[in-house]
Amino acid sequence: MSRTLAWEGMFNVRDLGGLPTEDGARTRFGVVIRADNVRRIRDVRTLVDHGVTRVVDLRYASEREDDPLERLPVEVVHVSLLGEWDDDYQLALEARMAEIEPTAYLEWSYLDFLERFRANFGAAVTAVADALPGTVCIHCAGGRDRTGLVSALVLRLAGVAVAEAAADYAESEERLADDHARWAAAAPDEGERARRMIFARAPAPVMAAVLGAVERRHGSTRGYLVRAGVAPATLDALRVRLREE
Repeated sequence: MSRTLAWEGMFNVRDLGGLPTEDGARTRFGVVIRADNVRRIRDVRTLVDHGVTRVVDLRYASEREDDPLERLPVEVVHVSLLGEWDDDYQLALEARMAEIEPTAYLEWSYLDFLERFRANFGAAVTAVADALPGTVCIHCAGGRDRTGLVSALVLRLAGVAVAEAAADYAESEERLADDHARWAAAAPDEGERARRMIFARAPAPVMAAVLGAVERRHGSTRGYLVRAGVAPATLDALRVRLREE
């Protein structure tokens, strides 16, 4: 069974099933799908056909204002992963982006997100865990950063090795290459084009380093999620749901 899903109107959709765990099991297909903006899907029946019962939208409220689709035929839970839009914080991110090379920026920013917005990451994982039976689709705008981080946490909770979780993250670079190239080509100047190209990268070593740092700080991904407010029983149930034994 292919993990990559071709949903018309979207670029970066795949099932988190089929990945080996460190103890010899595999992740189960049809539990969690990661995606770019689901509101761009051409035919909403695709969600129902794939058994999706809940969509977890990780975007800012302001990002939802221009969605092509106002309604979806499944339950939607909004968890703004990076909190409320904050101009000062965005300026700080831009300044840091200008100071260091792109992969270092990605690693620094992801770790900052995970600590600064820890409770929101806990809420996102809880929204995945407490969904009704069926498939949960998690998404942001491009499906790389916010969705990538939540997906990596979910995979580590299931017991997938860091290298495998990082490789899943890296797939977004290829999936989004054409879309990012068009966006970069439309930049008004060379500086903005260079800035936009930072968002075209998804190197596996970045996610591997981020997961390693989180687990050193908190003992494990599970430890991080408990500190993020997810109940241990909820994590246990999600781990069982994610795995084919």
